[in-house]
Amino acid sequence: MRWRFLDSGALDGAEQMALDAGLMDRARETGESLLRVYAWSRPTLSFGRHESVRGQFTPESLDRAKVGAVRRPTGGRVLLHDREVTYSVTAPAPEDERLKESYRRINGILLAAIAKLGVKVAESVGSAARRPGGAACFAEPAKGELVVDGRKLVGSAQLRERGALLQHGSILIDDDQPRIAELASLPLTPALPAATLHSCLGRRPSYNEVRDALHDALAAAASEPLPLDCHEASAFAATYRERFNSAEWTWRS
Repeated sequence: MRWRFLDSGALDGAEQMALDAGLMDRARETGESLLRVYAWSRPTLSFGRHESVRGQFTPESLDRAKVGAVRRPTGGRVLLHDREVTYSVTAPAPEDERLKESYRRINGILLAAIAKLGVKVAESVGSAARRPGGAACFAEPAKGELVVDGRKLVGSAQLRERGALLQHGSILIDDDQPRIAELASLPLTPALPAATLHSCLGRRPSYNEVRDALHDALAAAASEPLPLDCHEASAFAATYRERFNSAEWTWRS
């Protein structure tokens, strides 16, 4: 399997989700897999694809708090993206490949990268992912998510559609997830204290340090990945920008 690597840097939530969706098209077209690393230009809530948020959060209250909002192409529950490094993998998804096989393969890269930073993580043996609604993503780890002493460090979600997959997730540098309950208009099960790179290492690793660890882990697993041009990636996002910038999409349920 041919791998590419891309650092997209900090962009707004709609652009990051349009890139994730568009790069699935690229995986279908090229047959290549891509590991992308990115950040968020401002604190942003992301809602799961099928998560009901009407009445739970309001655009007005988030605007007052200077927090953005976007709906992910993947499922799961609400996340606050701020002091973290976000990864995404887009890749071909053969019909005979089971979800857990691709999840385990991607987790292998994440485990190696986090180990390079000096943190020992493991896959959670908890329950399967719960239905969205009523709780934040980091309220508890789902089976297969990456944890330190039972506390979630990396929250991930995967979508498989028309022969391609997208898996993306948050690698926490600091724990901003309790703020979700403060932003909610209705009671929300608060996130449990999460593991963070800061708490595990006793220091805050930089975005570049985490990015480089992910790149090196991929290179060790799949030979040296070629970089992907940002302009090529942006072209694939064009089809999806209107959707992810749409209030109708973001607040649709």
